[in-house]
Amino acid sequence: MAYVVTENCINCKFSDCVEVCPVDCFHEGPNFLAIDPEECIDCSLCVAECPAEAIFAEDDVPEEQRIFIALNAELAKSWPVISERKPALPDADAWLGKPDKRGLLKR
Repeated sequence: MAYVVTENCINCKFSDCVEVCPVDCFHEGPNFLAIDPEECIDCSLCVAECPAEAIFAEDDVPEEQRIFIALNAELAKSWPVISERKPALPDADAWLGKPDKRGLLKR
């Protein structure tokens, strides 16, 4: 079982989570982070570090967010690894907690 980044990360992209990841399984896209399920060791350290509360264990992903399980796997294959914290997107606080952001995901 891997951990999954879900919709609330879109347009926020806080990267506090990548600093605590012992295996560098996070990948960075234009406005979203993804976890490579092949690399994730299920340590759960990232969950508490995510200010957007966007990371869930695969079995705990809310039903309406389950598409993000496949999206994380797909996007991690083509996006570069991110292993150091970077500033969040400039308007991250304005997007935090906004619903229905899936259509804003940039690949």
